[in-house]
Amino acid sequence: MTSDVRQRIEELRREIRFHDYKYYVEASPVISDLEYDRLMQQLKKLEAEHPELVTPDSPTQRIGDQPVPGLTPVEHRLPMLSIDNTYRREELLEYRARVDRWLKGEPVEWAVEPKIDGAAISLTFENGVFTQAATRGNGRVGDDVTHTARTIMDLPLHLIGDEPPRVLEVRGEVYIRNSDLVEINQRQHERGEPPFANPRNLAAGTLRLLDPRIAAERRLRVFCHSHGYCEGLRATTHMEFLAEIRQLGLPTVPHVACFDQFEQALAYCDELIERLHEWDYEVDGLVLKVNRFDQRERLGSTSKSPRWLVAYKFTKYEAATRLLGIHVQVGKTGVVTPVAELEPVQLAGTIVRRASLHNADELERKDIRIGDIVVVEKAGKIIPHVVRVEKHLRTEPLKKFRFPTHCPVCGQALVRDPGGVYIRCVNRACPARLRERLKFFASREGMDIDGLGEKLIDLLLEHELVSGFADLYRLTVDQLETLPRMGVKSAENLVRSIAASKQRGLARVLNALSIPHVGAHTATILAEHFGSIERLMEADLEELESIPEIGPIIAESVYDFFQSDEGQETIRELQSVGVVMTQPRRKRKERPLEGKTVVVTGTLQGYSRKEIQELIHELGGHAASSVSRKTDFVVAGENAGSKLDKARQLGITVLDEQAFEAMIGDGS
Repeated sequence: MTSDVRQRIEELRREIRFHDYKYYVEASPVISDLEYDRLMQQLKKLEAEHPELVTPDSPTQRIGDQPVPGLTPVEHRLPMLSIDNTYRREELLEYRARVDRWLKGEPVEWAVEPKIDGAAISLTFENGVFTQAATRGNGRVGDDVTHTARTIMDLPLHLIGDEPPRVLEVRGEVYIRNSDLVEINQRQHERGEPPFANPRNLAAGTLRLLDPRIAAERRLRVFCHSHGYCEGLRATTHMEFLAEIRQLGLPTVPHVACFDQFEQALAYCDELIERLHEWDYEVDGLVLKVNRFDQRERLGSTSKSPRWLVAYKFTKYEAATRLLGIHVQVGKTGVVTPVAELEPVQLAGTIVRRASLHNADELERKDIRIGDIVVVEKAGKIIPHVVRVEKHLRTEPLKKFRFPTHCPVCGQALVRDPGGVYIRCVNRACPARLRERLKFFASREGMDIDGLGEKLIDLLLEHELVSGFADLYRLTVDQLETLPRMGVKSAENLVRSIAASKQRGLARVLNALSIPHVGAHTATILAEHFGSIERLMEADLEELESIPEIGPIIAESVYDFFQSDEGQETIRELQSVGVVMTQPRRKRKERPLEGKTVVVTGTLQGYSRKEIQELIHELGGHAASSVSRKTDFVVAGENAGSKLDKARQLGITVLDEQAFEAMIGDGS
């Protein structure tokens, strides 16, 4: 009988571990919470009847019965070193240049992952069984927190699989979700106890509690991101390591991606930063890691930190204020965005009155209601966003915000993106969409029309002088000087500025058209691939999808625009007013700047500062911010200043824009 019970207990444990894996690691549960609870109850009942069969790694043994008397020091077999931090993109590029020198120009793959803002932890498994958890401490000696770590629901007490490593030490971050902090603070309020300030401090404090029963109430979670001492690990790269431990049942940091080029990794950093508001956990930066373990060994470490990774951090500021109202605004691609109207609050040295609420799903997920006290966060240059609601301060029932079903400007029914979160006005003639599209078309990122700002665009629309992009090029001095505060001289300057923008080239036009999913980088890829608007408009979906970095979503969006009546009419109109829509196909030498240090000073005609820096790195060079004896040459544009003077003093070669393009084989 006992053997049958033992077998049933093991079956239940395996089944529960499997469902824990599906729920916490893969985020794709295959049974309901009720069915899961029934399995757990069966296991608890059998173990209660046969206590001699209870093992420490059973799913029922997450919470100890008694507090521990104190925290015991644990010496890490391998030190838990800190990470070098940088807050500036230029410093990231300098770091990449150092890695290139250390590895003597070897190709390097770069993994990018969010830096979770939690409490660092080391987790050890022996023959698949969880045996110990320790805090980082001073990097060499931490505290044993096994008793509280066992309460972490997504931490398996027994790894999945028949052949786990004999010893596996994984390192990660223990965190508390923002949504869980809201509920925890509600309970604190009901008990008459003070609320907790933020999830990071709460996670760190909870780990160090002596009573695991209190820790269990606080819903600790963990993301694993690296390894310490191991025996039997198969992985030879970071991406293989993450895949290996996921298969063993461990939750890994989400949104990790690997790139062949450092510039691609930086672009992915920008993409992740734009998505911070989507995540229910705190992130205080991004980590860039050399993917291959053999290269990591050669790079080694300093006494404080490894040389094979760097953290790109951003300073975060938070403040609590009252939500006074919510309004929606229509963007250039028709996306309808809810915006929070806030009681003014100081944040990062500025007074914040508004914050983006991003989309209807976020309003629902965070349960944001007018009248609530909300926590607003600003990280780096990101626009402020609402992190969470302080529900324990909600003293009276508040109505949920009802997202509009029709465009607040043109009245057309709104449409949700298939399988997406964005809700759009699909009427391209919507006045709000037209206004935002004209603003972007004229902006520095678009056609860079000097003097054509937001207020002037409002006047042009109010006086019905424009109804599309091409109408801008038909404006006359006589028409413009009739507008309020517009004299003859200003009108003449604006007409000249508009005319000059005709020569910006295909890439700028494609970016300025506000085609969904097409930004400056994608526009440049398309322009340099096809060379002309006619060739691009002839391309089918298959050809578009075959272009590197152009995925199926972008390809479909581009194809749909140029096959639509409106898209074709827009291009015909721009052609009729003489807008140039061709782009020379670049014929550059292969990495002609390999190992060269280049400083750019002054204003260039063909490149923004960001574009020229990215180009230098793409061609193998290092874009430095200051001139020194190590500088190979300086590229000088208009109004070059002290950097040009210093270059001449040091006898460093100075190139103008044309000479630089000749050097890189631009074909100009």
